[in-house]
Amino acid sequence: MMNIQITKLEQYLAHIHHEPVEVIQIQPLGADPDSDGDLKAFGYGQPVHIIYQHDGVRKERVLRQVRRNGYGREMKADRLAAVWQDYETFNHLSRHVPAEDVLGLTHDGGLISLGEVEDFLLLTNYASGLPYAQDLITIRDTGRAQPLDRQRVRVLAQYLAKIHQVVKDDPLLWRRRLRDLIGHGEGIMGLADSYPADFAPISTAELIALENTANRWRWRLKPLHHRLRQVHGDFHPFNIIFRPGSIDFTLLDRSRGAWGEPADDVSCLAINFIFFSLQRSGRLAEPFTGLYHTFWETYLAERADDDLCRVIQPWFTWRALVLASPQWYPHQSFQSRQAMLALARNVVAADEFDWRNPQQYLED
Repeated sequence: MMNIQITKLEQYLAHIHHEPVEVIQIQPLGADPDSDGDLKAFGYGQPVHIIYQHDGVRKERVLRQVRRNGYGREMKADRLAAVWQDYETFNHLSRHVPAEDVLGLTHDGGLISLGEVEDFLLLTNYASGLPYAQDLITIRDTGRAQPLDRQRVRVLAQYLAKIHQVVKDDPLLWRRRLRDLIGHGEGIMGLADSYPADFAPISTAELIALENTANRWRWRLKPLHHRLRQVHGDFHPFNIIFRPGSIDFTLLDRSRGAWGEPADDVSCLAINFIFFSLQRSGRLAEPFTGLYHTFWETYLAERADDDLCRVIQPWFTWRALVLASPQWYPHQSFQSRQAMLALARNVVAADEFDWRNPQQYLED
């Protein structure tokens, strides 16, 4: 049962009634999963029945806490979203039990009312500097990479190698992260849905084939939960802020959770050296070739991972769909999109990604 102090609960109830109340009883509500007579043995919620006295009248309420499970409730953010959705929908269907408030449960067993909240806002610190994407744009436009550019690539590779050393044993979360990669609105299926039906560089049939192949990768990777590591989760050049003239950087928007597959971060940055090179040369060429190889060589020297190139394929496909998207990146050439989409198709079909020769994946 959720950890609620009776005195804290009485304080909350007194606040909403504007008068003192007395809690008489708190007990779990619903069927006992261990009973042989119960048909349903699993539920998303963990309801608690509260009986209290107010102004001489017995009143009853139910508090519901969403339990962690493997059905889209693996992360705390999922469970918060589920409670919020209940609050927004319960009162808009006739005969449904009404929802009265959304409560925040604090570490000390206290309760905070959130029912009047319209939205959540995130307050962060400010990171000064320029996005790493500006470096890549400058290299694209000038055709030259400076010593600082190579230093920054090495620092970023070393950083990823370091955070990817941290392991988490959570098979439930590993399976969820694989499902998100394929089926989430920000994943492969969400990207495929965003493409126009008459989009010349890739047909609907080809997008369907990509989805099907990527889903087969999900089943192939499912047993590999030992690979769950600390990740950033969106390690692209617009989320990396460098201080001018230095290798000091700050990261933004780690918004997909703390744990995942290291291939996610590696593919996210590596593919951008290809992407910006395509805009300049129509292929992976210098100076981006050198930066691309420096990134891979540094990362693998810092963190040996013999299986990385045998699992990275669906993440490369996802990132390629993002970069080829007419919605996300509207200002690029037809040829650049074609090459990105060829990479998406060719990499996902490969049993092992040959990082030393990425140009082979850019050609139909």
